[in-house]
Amino acid sequence: MNKLKSITATALLLASLTASAAAPQPKLEHGKDFTEVPALGSGLCLHNLFQPDMVLQRDKPIRIWGWAVPGETVSVSFAGQTQTVKAAADRSWKVTFPAMPANAAPQDMVVKGKDETLTLKNILIGDVWVLGGQSNMEFPIVKVDNGDLEVVSANFPNIRLLTVPQQNGPDAKASFPRWYQWSDWDKEHHRQGYWDVCSPETVRSMSAIGYVFARRIYMATQVPIGVINASRGGTFIETWTPVEVLKSITTPEVKAKLAEWDQKVVEFKPQKDLEDRVRNFNQRTAQMKEKGQDVAGRTPPSDLRHGPALDMNRPGNCYASMIAPLAGLAVKGAIWHQGYNNAFEPNGHVLYYQVFAPMIKAWRTAFNDPTMPFGIISLCTDGEPQDLDNYLAKMVDEGIYIREAHYKTFLDLWKAGDKNIGYASSFDQRRNWYHPQIKIPVGERIARWALATQYGMKQIRWLAPTIKEMRAENGSIVLTLDGDAAPYNDGPILGFAIAGKDGKFQPATAKFLEKGKDGRNRPQSDKQVIILSSPLVREPVHFRYAWCRNPLANLKTTDHTDIPFEIQRSDDWTLAGLYENYTGKKCAVPGILNGNESHELSAALRTADLERRIATARALLKEPQK
Repeated sequence: MNKLKSITATALLLASLTASAAAPQPKLEHGKDFTEVPALGSGLCLHNLFQPDMVLQRDKPIRIWGWAVPGETVSVSFAGQTQTVKAAADRSWKVTFPAMPANAAPQDMVVKGKDETLTLKNILIGDVWVLGGQSNMEFPIVKVDNGDLEVVSANFPNIRLLTVPQQNGPDAKASFPRWYQWSDWDKEHHRQGYWDVCSPETVRSMSAIGYVFARRIYMATQVPIGVINASRGGTFIETWTPVEVLKSITTPEVKAKLAEWDQKVVEFKPQKDLEDRVRNFNQRTAQMKEKGQDVAGRTPPSDLRHGPALDMNRPGNCYASMIAPLAGLAVKGAIWHQGYNNAFEPNGHVLYYQVFAPMIKAWRTAFNDPTMPFGIISLCTDGEPQDLDNYLAKMVDEGIYIREAHYKTFLDLWKAGDKNIGYASSFDQRRNWYHPQIKIPVGERIARWALATQYGMKQIRWLAPTIKEMRAENGSIVLTLDGDAAPYNDGPILGFAIAGKDGKFQPATAKFLEKGKDGRNRPQSDKQVIILSSPLVREPVHFRYAWCRNPLANLKTTDHTDIPFEIQRSDDWTLAGLYENYTGKKCAVPGILNGNESHELSAALRTADLERRIATARALLKEPQK
């Protein structure tokens, strides 16, 4: 009888674990989630991280865990070794295998209990990378520019893909289910929680940036790669940070954010919420009837919602629901692309900068690696492109400061000796949609960092030149770089602005320092020294570069790469500071620009743009005709 039970249990588990996109889907109900495998099963079970077709991290101890009957002896066999343990009173068990080298040969793992045997097939040993962030990390490969070419080329059986289910709630989840989650955005179900072998069929919904990153690393190293997509659209940085970590940050901004959410949770009344929704439903139905519209099939809401307590953006919630279930897994590293939602908040960059480094540390702690590689991708573009006609007006955007927080956090950690922190720009992939679909170059760019720093390919360039020195002299600003830079297409250098002590910026003429002439009497430029000037700024003291969400900026590396010179500045004026500089007035709330003040600042900057264009035209008209 026990043997029959073991065979039956194994068959059922394998049937669920080996489900793939190519297999028939379960019967799915429009608008509703469908759980195929629960987060925690009865009897002997594994954490849902451990499935057929997965990748285990090489060169680190391999931890495998799950649940069984309290006191039950569980043995796990893998790679010619067997580890045995007894389940604790809470049903949990865990075994640890010694570190193993990369191995592309498929292996089986066998887990045995008293009456059940679970077999996981086709397991590889390689590198596992976690993908974090919001929708621009989540954005699938099938929807990006040239994604169709990537999809049909995705025949990589040694790359494995997993998307973490988007659970909710403040309590740390022990595991995650395998389910089909309904998306109101796409009007379809997304399969989540399953390891898949990378193929044209399975790759379509995978993160574009994450897939391209994995593909490039695998092509260069031939090491099996697993990618775990733990990103989620519409989220703020504070939801990805453990609430205990947030509580340890004593800044006014973080304390106010936590208090705001605590108040939301306390004030939410499920019954009143339902009554309000029913009233709105009835009003909408009456309006439809008056217009002669069909109301057949409309039913009033009847469910009691959890409200802010389970909101995905409650501080700590996404960490508890999507990162905590992965905690303890050995991984190679993580890459991060997020910030759009934080840019909606006035001075949102202040909290972002305060939280970002502690969040990185918390993720490293979750994966038991205090030096875990962590690659930052800067905030993507959004809005109409900046040009010389709207140059100053385009500076009014909180997202620019979020992008700066990305770069500043990277530099802080890098200069402090963290050689496993990485960075890649995305602002030069210019689109005015908030989901810019030029993702393939971004995935390739962050892969440059990983290959150069984590895989020993030091010949690969991944970081743009940085500024060694800035000085003001002779009515100009002189920047000295630590490496050569040059504009795209050998044109003029675009993207710099300068300001005097009054804090009023103007686009700068940027030229390389002339250092003599060659043998043919042609001028030679020092591409590590840039001189900034403007006839409208007599005594400049500060500069900015690429200061726009969709910036006019074209400086890059010179060694056959397209790595852009990064967004940066020498001043510390916030939008509130610019408001005072250009209008002479202080903000109603000190340091924070409200909506009306933002419009007023934009108008002042548009006027300054117009005045500059008029001055430029007059200067041209005064030039003698040739």
